[in-house]
Amino acid sequence: MTANHAQFIEFALSANVLRFGEFKTKAGRMSPYFFNAGLFNTGSLLDRLGAFYARTLLAAREAGRIEFDMLFGPAYKGIPLVSTVAINLARLGCDVPWAFNRKEAKDHGEGGTVIGSPLKGRVVIVDDVISAGTSVRESVSLIRACGAVPSGVLIALDRQERGGNAEEMTETSAVQDVEKTFSMPVVSIASLTDLLEFMNGDSQAARSASEFRGAVQAYREKYGA
Repeated sequence: MTANHAQFIEFALSANVLRFGEFKTKAGRMSPYFFNAGLFNTGSLLDRLGAFYARTLLAAREAGRIEFDMLFGPAYKGIPLVSTVAINLARLGCDVPWAFNRKEAKDHGEGGTVIGSPLKGRVVIVDDVISAGTSVRESVSLIRACGAVPSGVLIALDRQERGGNAEEMTETSAVQDVEKTFSMPVVSIASLTDLLEFMNGDSQAARSASEFRGAVQAYREKYGA
């Protein structure tokens, strides 16, 4: 776990975006933790979140994991995310175009479904998490239809969790499925592995979270990919 991982987890905890307890997932599983990126709901929180995304993306490019010419944010959660990532990248000297889509095509004005810069070159999809991979699949289809190349996905948290439901599971996670299906990397600010390592730390936030470590570890052993 890097300093950036730990700082992001502390940030998510302080914003109450990452919480511990008992939460029912869309798959019907009872999870001991919950991550809701929609709660980064003030200007300062969104700006700081964008800084974590931007640093993560640049580090992945430097490591040779991903290449990009522009960013794309799928409606709806991806819209504010791609905006703040683009702003924070520009602050770091990487000023790239960005775009997002509408759920329904506009039949007046500029028309179409894509707003912002035309989709060209290598495009990174910016989202919060990957659950079923539906948003990514739709984004990939749209990007390719515009003649561009989807080059990767940038998310906040990788739950490293197998697909399926509480009774039946797939062999791989949604993130792994995306990487295999589309032959492109998924880069996350942090992962469940980072969270578990963080909970072993000696910071005040880590000590507060540590009481849930056993439950989180048990959940991973049961559903982890």
